[in-house]
Amino acid sequence: MTNKIILDTDPGIDDAMAILFAEGHPAIELKGITTVYGNATIENGTNNALFLKQKYGFSADVAKGADRPIVRDPVGPTVVVHGETGFGDVHASTDLTITADPRPAYQYIIDSVKAEPGEITLVAVGPLTNLALALEAAPEIAGLVKEVVVMGGAFGMNDHRGNVTPYAEANIHDDPHAADKVFTAPWPVVIIGLDVTEESFFSKDYLDQLRDDAGEVGQFIWDISRYYLKFYSEKVGLEGCHVHDPSAIAYVIDPTLFTLREGPVRVVTDGPAEGLTIQKFDDRKHQHDEWGTNPAQKVGVGVRDEALLKLYRETIIEYGHRS
Repeated sequence: MTNKIILDTDPGIDDAMAILFAEGHPAIELKGITTVYGNATIENGTNNALFLKQKYGFSADVAKGADRPIVRDPVGPTVVVHGETGFGDVHASTDLTITADPRPAYQYIIDSVKAEPGEITLVAVGPLTNLALALEAAPEIAGLVKEVVVMGGAFGMNDHRGNVTPYAEANIHDDPHAADKVFTAPWPVVIIGLDVTEESFFSKDYLDQLRDDAGEVGQFIWDISRYYLKFYSEKVGLEGCHVHDPSAIAYVIDPTLFTLREGPVRVVTDGPAEGLTIQKFDDRKHQHDEWGTNPAQKVGVGVRDEALLKLYRETIIEYGHRS
């Protein structure tokens, strides 16, 4: 079965890895790429998405999205992790022959979902601002989306908590108000957070092998990953990188790779725990409980990491030989 997706992304090194994964796997039809600030500015991120579309001949639309959070002050691009323009030491050409869809990303999402009710999965691997804006403008889309898959958050499972604060993951911390709106909306959400993305690891050798085996696509992934791996080596002390954004795509392709836990999810929107994601996952009754009426959402708590790495490798090699 083919899954139609709109990929909401802040490209981004691991975002590019996820975009190529989605484009390359036959179980996914990449309908659109909506961009959001985060790893890069909205201008650089949108240019990066258009660059990939032109370079690899994607049929997917590209729509430019939000340039700032809905409430909080912007945190700014993650230059230390993704470089000045988002792809590390690789700078995407700005001399492109294609342009973005004229609609803002949130309107593109609304129109696409209404055109194909029940068929489109929204996969969000950046701050959730575009999805929150779409819900605000057209709340009825919550009943028309097939599923929402989010790479974001950290729930303390497998000893993983925050990566930008002690308890907050970057995508959620960038716009906690948007995340809380998305997680409490009446649509089915699956959250693939640090609890599982930090359990999978692209080692230096894995990426070297991908470069050797997957043609130009493998070479491109290797090229952009140099800056990323330098950050991981110097700041995290690892020779490789965690599999963040591609894990959300892996879930869409094969949900059995992940173990999920169900229950309402909220996001702390201010104070020292800003961006913290929390889930009520038991049936215990409390005297004060505002969670009871919120929709139960699913959170990844376990992953078959070797199977995920095999799936990514095989997909990119096969796609590299087609491209």
